Amino acid sequence: MRTDALNAALRLLLVCALAASRAPIAHGPNLRTIASPCGSNPTANTTTLLSVISSGDQLDDDNIGLSRSRGGGLLAQIPGSGSFPSWNRRSMSKARVYADVNVLRPKEYWDYESLTVQWGDQDDYEVVRKVGRGKYSEVFEGINVNSNERCIIKILKPVKKKKIKREIKILQNLCGGPNIVKLLDVVRDQHSKTPSLIFEFVNSTDFKVLYPTLTDYDIRYYIYELLKALDYCHSQGIMHRDVKPHNVMIDHELRKLRLIDWGLAEFYHPGKEYNVRVASRYFKGPELLVDLQDYDYSLDLWSLGCMFAGMIFRKEPFFYGHDNHDQLVKIAKVKVLDFVFF
Repeated sequence: MRTDALNAALRLLLVCALAASRAPIAHGPNLRTIASPCGSNPTANTTTLLSVISSGDQLDDDNIGLSRSRGGGLLAQIPGSGSFPSWNRRSMSKARVYADVNVLRPKEYWDYESLTVQWGDQDDYEVVRKVGRGKYSEVFEGINVNSNERCIIKILKPVKKKKIKREIKILQNLCGGPNIVKLLDVVRDQHSKTPSLIFEFVNSTDFKVLYPTLTDYDIRYYIYELLKALDYCHSQGIMHRDVKPHNVMIDHELRKLRLIDWGLAEFYHPGKEYNVRVASRYFKGPELLVDLQDYDYSLDLWSLGCMFAGMIFRKEPFFYGHDNHDQLVKIAKVKVLDFVFF
């Protein structure tokens, strides 16, 4: 059982690696249409999970390194990597699935800068205790004083208004999706104008405590639940861009998983160049480490593969680099094929 699980983990990691770094550019297959669960979103294209795992950028010899301004490609320093000429001849990448979701939808679906936020009443909520903090927010357990129900209050630190609007718009678009944390309300302090997002409460266990106790079946179950969340958000034209254990809440008693923290999420548009300063280092896809800006949904699948491998091998994080350069070296040194067939 353990050997089968190990092989399965490494096969998925290999597929994710290939998807993120070597998959050819292609249009997605014929897609079936599903309706949005909230009723307000336009319909979206979706396909099988296997197709999503297979999605990715084209990364060939012409685009695998860094720009010349940074002193050549990182992989040129790795023995056996060879040289990579013709740096600027790479054609733009395009996702193999869900590529045209936002192209086919009206502008108001993805134009978050035009969003008019409907603010709720801050007095409806009280803070109980602090449960976490991040670069852009502080997180508290709270209570709705009207219903006496527990909730999570995410108080945002000073950031650009469009970043706040982007997170709110994405959460609204994903409303009701499988294993997506539910946004209940958006409130703002009347004096400081500090915004807060109100989420459903998840009684989660710290992953450092939970993961070592999980059985092979538990790991398969939760990875599948996470795949459902990612498949749904990708089918809605959205990349999460920060998949990691800290952002996957698990209530093991209820066997409930929620993908949280959509602050770095973004709408996918074919050919658009995105910021590579996203995701946490240990879960960054190779495209981010070599400054490839026209990435797509496959970025999230690489991060999931790193999580999966870490859970199986009880090694967290699975790729432990001291900086972006070392992170890429650590990835390149893993001889995945040696393990897949042992």
